[in-house]
Amino acid sequence: MHVHSPYAHIIFEHPVIPPNTGNAIRMCAGTGARLHLAGPLGFDLEEKNLRRAGLDYHDLADVHVHASLDDAFAALPGARVFAFTAHCENNFADVNYQPGDVLLFGTEPTGLTEYALNHPRITQQVRIPMLPGRRSMNLSNAAAVAAYEAWRQQGFIGGC
Repeated sequence: MHVHSPYAHIIFEHPVIPPNTGNAIRMCAGTGARLHLAGPLGFDLEEKNLRRAGLDYHDLADVHVHASLDDAFAALPGARVFAFTAHCENNFADVNYQPGDVLLFGTEPTGLTEYALNHPRITQQVRIPMLPGRRSMNLSNAAAVAAYEAWRQQGFIGGC
């Protein structure tokens, strides 16, 4: 695994909705981002809905499954980690993303766990702006917004 590539690493902590992970696999195949799934997972990776959402992109995406969030972090030593949460004021677009940064997202129903939000590996908590009164974005959409911003700041390296 290339920790310090020009592409972002995306971690989903305890994902539970297969189509969201499938959509993220497809997005990662298109952007070069590496997807890390930190268990326990709420589904089987062979689930039909996940495979349908990812279509034929599974072979084009770099996906890693880890038993826990700590295992995912251990696979990415020294990388900066940005925890995406609706419970802070720091705008994700104000970050100067660097090659190999980690974009961390929580489970669909509840977001990041307190353990993740307070983990010593967290560089900064950030949020994606939304209109007032909205709870959150769809997980795969939020990951795509963040991954494209990080990739844009790298000059869309490798893209056409």
